[in-house]
Amino acid sequence: MSPRSASVNEELRRRSRERLLQATVELVGERGFEATTLADIADRAGSARGLVSYYFPGKRQLLQSAVHRLMHLTLEAELEREPRTEDGRERLARAVDAILGLAVDHPVLMRTHMSGVLQAQGFVQCPEQQRLAFLLRDTVERYGSEDVDADYPLLRALLMGAVFAVLLPGAPMPRARLRAELFQRYGLDWELGVPPGEEPPGETRHDSRVHSRSK
Repeated sequence: MSPRSASVNEELRRRSRERLLQATVELVGERGFEATTLADIADRAGSARGLVSYYFPGKRQLLQSAVHRLMHLTLEAELEREPRTEDGRERLARAVDAILGLAVDHPVLMRTHMSGVLQAQGFVQCPEQQRLAFLLRDTVERYGSEDVDADYPLLRALLMGAVFAVLLPGAPMPRARLRAELFQRYGLDWELGVPPGEEPPGETRHDSRVHSRSK
């Protein structure tokens, strides 16, 4: 039997890594971070325990990469869903809805992720985080930003703040209110993206023609 080519080995490594990331999302979402062990993750992924340590320096880094993967896959799917569009305002609305939706649909996972990000280690620099950053930067650019390097970190910070507000124990803010505030900030009509099936809260209804930046 001839040895596998470098490209085949690389594809096998990619698939193995992605199985570990998916298993982490599933198990932490089901059991929480502390109750999930690296051995549990390896078993769920059908991988050897040593592979977890080979790809990731620790459980916290593994979790961040897993959540960043979930985020960029969810965001990419929402940006490219039918009907496909190149309209920057629609794409930004879809991005906001995708990220807020993750906080609502995966509260345990996203709360654990936010807790890790707020610790001293901050963001883990990994391929998944880089793909997420690319999608958000591209969204800001298509929206019409004249200074992507300044506007991308601002959008990221606003989205992180909104996710934190949705997940705040004991005093969560309604998703619709946070969506309305973000839409008002960027001059987006409520009907863009995926409206949550209710009217925009109170005085946050607006005419985007007044708030949108001039081109």
